[in-house]
Amino acid sequence: MARQLTDEEFTELVHAAWPGLYRTAYLMLGDHQLAEDLTQTALAKTYASWRRVREPAAAAAYARTVLANTAASWFRRRSWRNERPTEVVPDGGVDHDPSTRPAVVDALATLAPRQRAVVVLRYYDDLSVREVASALGISEGTVKSQTSDALARLRTVLGDDVVPSTEGASHD
Repeated sequence: MARQLTDEEFTELVHAAWPGLYRTAYLMLGDHQLAEDLTQTALAKTYASWRRVREPAAAAAYARTVLANTAASWFRRRSWRNERPTEVVPDGGVDHDPSTRPAVVDALATLAPRQRAVVVLRYYDDLSVREVASALGISEGTVKSQTSDALARLRTVLGDDVVPSTEGASHD
């Protein structure tokens, strides 16, 4: 029977795993402060369930899984994309005709669930391909192919005026 790990072993995990967890968090979030918050949150959650970890060799992998799951839950929160202070006001973006909203919502309903999730995360929540892949637990290639298929379907249903072609544009 496996033994329960000690607080000292958790401290050793923190010292050994922090750099790798932080790098992963930074690559997922692209922001040093948020990456530090994510890493700390993931380690706190790991400690809260430390009694479930039975093998010291599995502890780092367990913490990495907690980090990925925590990031995915952050991406799902509405507050995730709140405004951040900046010296330059960003471009207002594209003006959308509000009269097309019901048609867009109806067209989204015609997509397969994964396609709908990918399109919403990419274009409504403005997540990168990497972030969408992480949030949905799929490969970046799957995100790209599902996005392409979904946009082709939406163009068929809504027309090029509502869903412009993005050929040659990089949206990573």
